[in-house]
Amino acid sequence: MSDYFRWTAETFAMDKVFEKPEALKGIRILDMTNVILGPVVGDYLGEYGAEVFRVELPGRGDPTMRVVTPFGIFWKNACPGFFPQNRNKYFITIDVRKPEGVDLFKQLARRCDVVVENFVGGTMDEWGIGYRQLREVKPDIIMLSLNGFGQWGPFSIGRPSWDLAAQAASGNAAITGFPGRPPGKAGLYLGDYTGGLFGAIAVLAALHYRERTGKGQYIDYAQAEGLIRTMDWTWVYQALTGKERERAGNRDLSFCPSDIFRCKDGFVAIAAADDEEFRGLCLAMGRPDLIEDERFKTAEARLKEDHARELLQIIRDWAATRTREEIDALGELYRFASAPVMSFKDQNYDPHLRARGMVWEIDDPVYGRVVEVGPVVKMSETPGRLRWSAKPVGFDNEYVFIKMLGLRPSELKELEQKGVIGKWAPLLGSMPPDDWRGEGVIF
Repeated sequence: MSDYFRWTAETFAMDKVFEKPEALKGIRILDMTNVILGPVVGDYLGEYGAEVFRVELPGRGDPTMRVVTPFGIFWKNACPGFFPQNRNKYFITIDVRKPEGVDLFKQLARRCDVVVENFVGGTMDEWGIGYRQLREVKPDIIMLSLNGFGQWGPFSIGRPSWDLAAQAASGNAAITGFPGRPPGKAGLYLGDYTGGLFGAIAVLAALHYRERTGKGQYIDYAQAEGLIRTMDWTWVYQALTGKERERAGNRDLSFCPSDIFRCKDGFVAIAAADDEEFRGLCLAMGRPDLIEDERFKTAEARLKEDHARELLQIIRDWAATRTREEIDALGELYRFASAPVMSFKDQNYDPHLRARGMVWEIDDPVYGRVVEVGPVVKMSETPGRLRWSAKPVGFDNEYVFIKMLGLRPSELKELEQKGVIGKWAPLLGSMPPDDWRGEGVIF
């Protein structure tokens, strides 16, 4: 190992993470969100130290992600789909449809830096806790609203959205899939998770602006517009040529070769963007003759449709005779891009991902050992971290309302009796595991 790689391994060592400070320590986020697009903003910021208070309805909690679970599977009474966007948060309940709930929410907002919400446009304002009302109780508040089509414009009023609708409206679905087949959606919630990133970036920018000026602001994010921004060269191409971009399956239309190929024991991605990488691929295949072949000699020649089809078929025939491991090793040796199409099992036991903290195991106080995806961005001085996983509905009510707001236990009891706050109902998705005995309560 060279001196540089030894130094980086020591600088970012996982066993030192909890000894270092957090970049966003002291920043408080009031997370009035549901499903994925909104909650993931707080999750991203919470990884780097922000104190995030997730607000749900008493009893059932998030009406979607607490119960909408892949293949109807619940684990320890929890919905697996709820975990990825709800780590490191404090879970409280407030029914803001009641006057006491509005007052309680405003008390919390007064003590927070940022409010995040993702309801249909105008909902928060209708409840009396929109930006116009909250800036009256905290003039420098920052509020981020995320939804499918924004807070204004003819397509936004009263219109709900889901990730699928955003993929369709953005044009992303139109270019996804194989030629001659219907438009496709990404296999993940692309609009939700990229939208959360855009939202988190906007919050950080607004916090920096407030640091310099003392002023808060209102941030409007439309999910469909965020996906438009991710569509690389599509708009430029269509504007210059007047042609619509067509679906091309797994091929990259900007250079060749770049595709996914079947090999002896699965699938592998192979890409060679420039002439030097293409030369390496040819040598790896034992086909040095292709290097000087006029059909493939330059990047421009390789992109001609008939040439591209011929070249991809040559690679396809070769890959079918090799294993994923063999092709991956050849990619490293001959300096072209290659990677096996990995499953969760591959990733979970991958030594590279574990060494970098991408596979992160939490000893959670409620659920025990939980395997999560760790923070993506590695920071040398203020690394991200996972402290705990998601929690049952209202798990931290006492800690937040008594410790942070200074309410008396008798006041909490009165609010519970009125249905303003409350803990989990005996429903799958909202309650703790059957064998949980109250461990991990912070108070």
